[in-house]
Amino acid sequence: MTLRVAVIGSGPAGSSAAETLAASGIETYLFERKLDNAKPCGGAIPLCMVSEFDLPPEIIDRRVRKMKMISPSNREVDINLVNEEEYIGMCRREVLDGFLRDRAAKLGANLINATVHKLDIPGNNTDPYTIHYVDHTDGISQGIAKTLKVDLIIGADGANSRVAKEMDAGDYNYAIAFQERIRLPEDKMAYYNDLAEMYVGDDVSTDFYAWVFPKYDHVAVGTGTMHVNKASIKQLQAGIRARASEKLAGGKIIKVEAHPIPEHPRPRRVVGRIALVGDAAGYVTKSSGEGIYFAAKSGRMCAETIVEASNSGSRIPTEGDLKVYLKRWDKRYGLTYKVLDILQTVFYRSNATREAFVEMCDDLDVQRLTFDSYLYKTVVPANPITQLKITAKTIGSLIRGNALAP
Repeated sequence: MTLRVAVIGSGPAGSSAAETLAASGIETYLFERKLDNAKPCGGAIPLCMVSEFDLPPEIIDRRVRKMKMISPSNREVDINLVNEEEYIGMCRREVLDGFLRDRAAKLGANLINATVHKLDIPGNNTDPYTIHYVDHTDGISQGIAKTLKVDLIIGADGANSRVAKEMDAGDYNYAIAFQERIRLPEDKMAYYNDLAEMYVGDDVSTDFYAWVFPKYDHVAVGTGTMHVNKASIKQLQAGIRARASEKLAGGKIIKVEAHPIPEHPRPRRVVGRIALVGDAAGYVTKSSGEGIYFAAKSGRMCAETIVEASNSGSRIPTEGDLKVYLKRWDKRYGLTYKVLDILQTVFYRSNATREAFVEMCDDLDVQRLTFDSYLYKTVVPANPITQLKITAKTIGSLIRGNALAP
């Protein structure tokens, strides 16, 4: 017997899972509704992802080594990476996703251009799942209805996951991100050659931050807010456009995008022989809103658990086997999510605390701690003396923030 696994969704989570499964000889089916999909996304990836996922340099548009944090009162703090080998990669999702998907297919994953709309869930631990889908391979708009039987399913189909609904994974709170891609005049684009900007203030985001991130030949300008405030998203986007207006002068909007961002993991990420990864599972961090690396990593970790539990495809893993992936994930990254959740709660609740946050970013100890945690995806503990210094500076910044806030 050869284990049959379907991966629904071919973003970084799904493609990374399919690649690992196919490379291990497991019969793998990778479903993608839209092969030319360009997910709305800031597109920043940490340095560790480049090496861990063997990403070629040509898919990275920009190597950002400078960050500019801009407070509600327009105080600017420049943050520079000191190590010349370190950088934040800026990617277009259509390029990154296409590369990962094609690599999975080359390793043996069966790529199916289709929309999955229903699952038949078996009543026991051994019978197969039946996937009902519409195949778009022939180019006909309405597609052809088909079915496929598999032993396991990995749901990697994003925040509005059909798989999550079918397995009754439960809901989560989510945010809305809105982004414009703007092509700038050559002299304006030169300013963003290796620089990314983050703006905070209730005029640009009531819950997070707004951004200007450089891409290949344009910048991504966007913001986000919790879904309860979604009616104000265009007003907030106008706010970031206004704050960055001088730098964006003469720019032409070439694309407008919006998408949901999960705010915490779903109540159930494994049910039976179905597991969720990436945005479908809710693996986006608070405070930074980052999800690309965690999506790819969760897909790989889930697939590695399946390979291990199935003896490379010779047996069908159980729900208990799949939950090993959750235990490993939570043990490895649970603290990271908690720390960033606390940071968002403390620093994004008012303009005064946002002023304090930007002031703190001017501290070299804070910068090093932040960049180490981001670039290498670990919560790096500071030595006790440094920790005391940071704590004292945090308190002082929070006090001064009240006076500086507009």
